[in-house]
Amino acid sequence: MKTPATLRTLASTDAAALLHFELHNRDWFEHHVEARAADFYTLGGVQAHMAELLTLLDRGEAHPLLIVSAQGEILGRANLKAMEAKRGSGELGYRIAQAHAGQGLASLAVRELMRLAHQRWGLRHLQAYVAVDNPASARVLLKNGFERAECHPGMARVQGRQIDCHRYECALGGAGPL
Repeated sequence: MKTPATLRTLASTDAAALLHFELHNRDWFEHHVEARAADFYTLGGVQAHMAELLTLLDRGEAHPLLIVSAQGEILGRANLKAMEAKRGSGELGYRIAQAHAGQGLASLAVRELMRLAHQRWGLRHLQAYVAVDNPASARVLLKNGFERAECHPGMARVQGRQIDCHRYECALGGAGPL
């Protein structure tokens, strides 16, 4: 069953809710992506992380989004990062709460990030990295117009083992290939 959700830009008032989201889903996330440092999982750690993201937003180098329920619960996160206006490129990433995976929230977020990247930030190309053993995340990108590019052996460390990742890329607004 799909959960109704909206997308909005991260705000400085989101620290407690974001900490709850990250703590509640920590094991799930760390099964798929590199673990965050232990000090991230404190209110101060999340506030520092958010301050960095909001500074990057102000500089036009990132755009952090939250996926929230009608009740205000954070269901997921999605970010544009490594944005380079001169090159017209950026990278996107997302993480969805375990209880809400498979409900189309990642696709919703990817579409919105693509729109923001092109219309607000003037980017022409996006890329994303996905572990080779994460077909659900790869499907999200493929159905939103991304194409699989090269493999990066041992790119990430998940649960103590090096894992390979594929880079996916997408041209926005009629732009040519990367």
